[in-house]
Amino acid sequence: MAGTLPAAGTATAAADPQRVTVDLAASEGPVMHGANGTLYGVSDDGVPSDAALAPLKITSVSQKPEGGAQHPNGDALTVSKSFFRNGGGEILVMMQDIYSKWPYEDLGIDDYLPKVDKIVKEVSADPNSDRFVYIPFNEPDQIWYNLGTSDQAQYEVNRDRFFKDWKTVYQRIRAIDPDARIAGPNESGYHTRLLTDFLAFAKRENVLPQIMTWHELDSSSLRNFQGNYDSYRAIEKNLGIAPLKINIDEYANRRDLSVPGQLAQWVSMFERNKVYANQAYWDAAGNLDGNVVRSNIPNGGWWFFRWYAGLTGNTVKVTPPQANSIDTLQGLASYDKKRRQAQVLLGGSAGDSDVVVQNVSRSVFGRTVTATVAESAWSGYEGQHAAPRVLARTKVRVAADGSVTVPLRGMHKMSAYRIALTPGGSGTPSTASVPWSASYEAEDAAITDGKVYTQGTVSNANGYAASGTKDVGSLNTASSKVDFTVDVPAAGTYDLAILYGNQSGTPATQKLSTDGEDPVTVSYPSTENWTYRAKKDVTVELPAGRHVLTLAKDDAEVTLDRIDLTARTAAAPSASYEATLADISGKPSYDYSSSAGVGTGALVLRSGDKAVFDAYAPRDGYYTVVSRANAAVKLELHGEKVTAAPGRALRLYLVAGNNRIAMTAKGASVRSLDVSGAGSTSGALSYEGASATLTGGAKLVDSAHASAGSYIGWLGNSASSTAEFTVDAPKSGRYILVIDYAHNDRRDNGHSYNTDIMSRTADITVGSDAPQKVTFKNTWSWDDYWTVGVPVDLKKGSNKVTFGNASAWAPNIDRIELGRVIG
Repeated sequence: MAGTLPAAGTATAAADPQRVTVDLAASEGPVMHGANGTLYGVSDDGVPSDAALAPLKITSVSQKPEGGAQHPNGDALTVSKSFFRNGGGEILVMMQDIYSKWPYEDLGIDDYLPKVDKIVKEVSADPNSDRFVYIPFNEPDQIWYNLGTSDQAQYEVNRDRFFKDWKTVYQRIRAIDPDARIAGPNESGYHTRLLTDFLAFAKRENVLPQIMTWHELDSSSLRNFQGNYDSYRAIEKNLGIAPLKINIDEYANRRDLSVPGQLAQWVSMFERNKVYANQAYWDAAGNLDGNVVRSNIPNGGWWFFRWYAGLTGNTVKVTPPQANSIDTLQGLASYDKKRRQAQVLLGGSAGDSDVVVQNVSRSVFGRTVTATVAESAWSGYEGQHAAPRVLARTKVRVAADGSVTVPLRGMHKMSAYRIALTPGGSGTPSTASVPWSASYEAEDAAITDGKVYTQGTVSNANGYAASGTKDVGSLNTASSKVDFTVDVPAAGTYDLAILYGNQSGTPATQKLSTDGEDPVTVSYPSTENWTYRAKKDVTVELPAGRHVLTLAKDDAEVTLDRIDLTARTAAAPSASYEATLADISGKPSYDYSSSAGVGTGALVLRSGDKAVFDAYAPRDGYYTVVSRANAAVKLELHGEKVTAAPGRALRLYLVAGNNRIAMTAKGASVRSLDVSGAGSTSGALSYEGASATLTGGAKLVDSAHASAGSYIGWLGNSASSTAEFTVDAPKSGRYILVIDYAHNDRRDNGHSYNTDIMSRTADITVGSDAPQKVTFKNTWSWDDYWTVGVPVDLKKGSNKVTFGNASAWAPNIDRIELGRVIG
């Protein structure tokens, strides 16, 4: 397994590991979290969910104007409600996205100006208007103005026309909204010629943007950005312009998005230079540009950004093995003297590395530190990722020169790693439990009637990410199969994770067999396309030794990328969420007197303090939650509060994906919040669609893919079309209503790359309460059922739960489940 630390006193495994140095004495200024932005990362209120948005502390998003025709959703004012509710920073309004075609239809500035007026009037009337930024033009070097031409004479003609229009639109915006913040020129790449001319003109004419924007959309950006940034700052200085805020409002390629190791390279260079940056929108809106699964489930990219959001204090200088190089080991680090913590995030290279942290103050950390290493692996764009596994937790002595060396061995290129350093204190940290694991690439297996394809590479950066840059597709004949030869150390149960793609338009199946024995069926939910990778988890029983695992075509084609085998070491998954690394509010203190147990010390909560933990659940259901504290604490989950006695297990209902659990206390020292279980539904209430009373046009539709053979369809689009469930609650209180649903609404406007999927909504009414409007993301096919969990209050006994939508179609509903938050 990657990233393990050798035992104290042993030699390192690698002969010549790469070296990364972190200098805690070389501050770069406060952590800005500027590189976590997204373009169309939010599509609707609820897509992504609040629990997926809030932990990332997103500083900026780029969205279209209200009613813009470029895409069917992602309207700036509409999504602002959930974005601001969850701690979002500012919204950049892509004003030209009012147009429907790509590239934008050029109807002349006279056509554009009335649209500008409408956009600015609407935004300036919003109560949060000061948190919006106007981007008048998008990629003018290519669109409308052709500013990238090599013909100097033609460039000057085009440039002057653009400058004239920039001034006209800039003044038009300011005439309506005098306090408006305007960003530009927003080129598709960095161009010294244009920016030199533009800044000189904008300064002279008093139309300087408040925010400088351009795009970095090529693998070469990993090499060239630093030079671009330095060049830009030199132009400003030469022209006597005070440094402007910079937002690289589109960055990275498909092969980078969702991949923690790739994201580490981009984020480290942006944070180092203290610029803001938004990931590019290459595929579907509403998934934070490939970093959240469905609406609420984290993937490896989400966890990387969760780590990034958790950096506090100042960033400090990191020296990688190769600066400004494509696809190499890069990192960023933070040092919070008040919290007595240092954190290092790094990734982008396979193999071994020594991370040398210099100037570790003994007055802050003591003579020893606890080094905790965790890995966020690539799980695909649509592949779920549990809480990152702790690979090592070791007490390390601070050397005489004030340094600490943390060796990482066997790193994975697509993974990112976090090293947390905290004072060692007394005691011994518990050894991290790392199960045996191995990965096997499909392209290296024995392939029958299939084809190896090359995916995202440096030269084809906008190809989709694939493990090892290859996958096996065209498994579309009756004899198609892939035989993986595996070798396991012991007899037992193994978790098998299959990275796959399924564009068949319906759930697809393969036959899984071991050593030619009777096969079992593996069912794969749909994905956006063959290469938009997801992850299917199954279990296999294997004797010790060598075996052949065969995945053979069954009812439809499936693309195979890689399989991971991991020994199961416990009856149910579990994770300890360390209190010293939780989100906090108030002024809690940190106690590192003991490093026993999880090793990072304790968080001391008093009245007015709060810690929030992000707890992962593989599916909807009940889990065991334990507070490792020395006194009682209060937990809040889904709007319900409960007292947790020290070490006493609570049975709580968690929704699939991320769950934000808030903890308060009047005085408690907390080491961790421990969550275990596989999502039990024992005690939950379950109702199939056939049990609902249907009115209006709503009707029961037969389906082999629905849980009981039918679903509720044709629901909504009229006030009279409803589905009413009668729910019998054993107790009054707060419940989670889980809706199994499907729909595949999308708009095919011929866009060159974006998948314009659409969401549906339903108004859900419980008893006589006011209806809640709930958003349901597209499920990629009409036969794939996803879940959305909604907190509701039920009274003891009979309750009516009604679904409807008077103005549009609601999703198809398979079944509902209700679990009391406190089980």
